[in-house]
Amino acid sequence: MAIRDDSTPRRWALGVVLGLLGLALAASLCLPSNSRASAVPGPVRLIYGTGEIVPIPAAIPHEEGDMVDRRIVPDLRWIAKRFPIYVSDGYSGPLPNGEHAGCHGCHVRHSDHYNGLAVDIVPLSWSGRCDSHWRGITRLAKLAEPRQNRPRPPFRWVGYDGDAGHGCGDHLHISWEHAPAPQFQLAEWVSVFPAGMGAGIPPTTPPAPTPPPTAKEPTPPPAPSGGISTVRGGGISPRGD
Repeated sequence: MAIRDDSTPRRWALGVVLGLLGLALAASLCLPSNSRASAVPGPVRLIYGTGEIVPIPAAIPHEEGDMVDRRIVPDLRWIAKRFPIYVSDGYSGPLPNGEHAGCHGCHVRHSDHYNGLAVDIVPLSWSGRCDSHWRGITRLAKLAEPRQNRPRPPFRWVGYDGDAGHGCGDHLHISWEHAPAPQFQLAEWVSVFPAGMGAGIPPTTPPAPTPPPTAKEPTPPPAPSGGISTVRGGGISPRGD
């Protein structure tokens, strides 16, 4: 009696599947860095210690004079390298020298802008209409908040399409999770991207101490009001470029 050998078709099918998987893997490894710009950083970390309101570095396109808490500067650098952003407002409030940073009266009470832990963002090439200039900003908004009112860590509140006074053609607001803090005071801790995301960026002050292992899990502030601008534009200065 003849014995049928049907292993050849199975081996051929398996070879096809493995070949396709290999091609897919090779293609993913060959993608340019910009095509992987939407990759989400790994688990976040908490930075304890004293913060400081500092000018936004020149490497991050921004409105002249804008400032933020230094602890989110590496995150902003990471974002600016991957998205065509222009920061139109950061910290909004008094400075130790008596001057005022940021816009006046354009954020709601208890906005994260008053702690230096929020920024308003528009396209690097400004447009007052929701057009192609906003594609990068929309991608950033979806990265920070894949679903409405469910921001990804380390973000605390994201204001864009669906939020009053925000959206494509207006501005994107993002703020960072942090310990409860009164207006115009620095938070005890801030949630940021993982260690190493800002590799090669010299710190402005010595690294913050690591909390002891027995430290109580920090409690974030109540659900944020968001820092929604009370006037259209959220401190944005329309530009002709």
